[in-house]
Amino acid sequence: MTQRNTPQDNEQSMRGRSVLVTGATGGIGLETARELARRGAAVTVLGRNPEKTVRVAAEIGAAGTLIADLAETAQVRQVAAEFRDRVGSLDVLVNNAGAFYTQRQESREGTELTWALNHLAPFLLTRELLPLLRAGNAPRVVTVSSGAHVMGRIRFDDPEFRRGYSGWAAYGQSKLANILFTRELARREQWLQANTLHPGFVSTGFGQDNPLFSWGSRLGISPEQGAQTSVHLAADRILVSGRYFVESREALPAPQALDDGAAQRLWTLSEDCVGSPAQLLPEAQAHGRQATR
Repeated sequence: MTQRNTPQDNEQSMRGRSVLVTGATGGIGLETARELARRGAAVTVLGRNPEKTVRVAAEIGAAGTLIADLAETAQVRQVAAEFRDRVGSLDVLVNNAGAFYTQRQESREGTELTWALNHLAPFLLTRELLPLLRAGNAPRVVTVSSGAHVMGRIRFDDPEFRRGYSGWAAYGQSKLANILFTRELARREQWLQANTLHPGFVSTGFGQDNPLFSWGSRLGISPEQGAQTSVHLAADRILVSGRYFVESREALPAPQALDDGAAQRLWTLSEDCVGSPAQLLPEAQAHGRQATR
């Protein structure tokens, strides 16, 4: 069971807290960043387009900006290092950035984009920022998944869909990976609160090249409504970790999202994809070894 604070408590809870939100220049990412900044958090917005990111940051009163294409592991590492140089600690990381691709595409590093952006990016960014989170106050990681995880299966032998690409299958896999990643993160780093969520069918520009998303955008909830669960997990009193939420309440994900063996296997696969955690600061490496004993 989870317990919510009163609105007055929530206003106090974010005052002065350091927050990083990815994909924060539009949709639910923007509304999440806007609301957390309104509540007093020192929000850094991470976006891909420099002009748009700076404009959004000024509009919502953000504390700072970061620019990166998170589909590329080199840029994820670079932006994590830049953020580490700026701040001494991080209280809340919101992994919100994501996309849907009808046709198979690859990043400049040669990785299939759905896998790269929707899964490897939050995996690597979180891992790179563990030292700052460990230094934070009651640190949290919030990762935006989707109800589409129910149709997902992790293709351990071909996660990049080099054979038989399907936009929906790749997307479902990535959203399942978000939940399994969060589950394993919570198991490994028990000092850290990590949860994931389905934001609802939100009316945004997300997946606009897909007919179903385009049709649904006319019927979906507003971005402000879609951001409510992200804000809840970032700001309200939460008593659990490694769980999945819908409409700001804990929910039961699909059976394949509860497979701890698959979660551990996915973690190993993800590290094979992005490389070893050798670039982490020594204290984070030591803590990671302790947490997995």
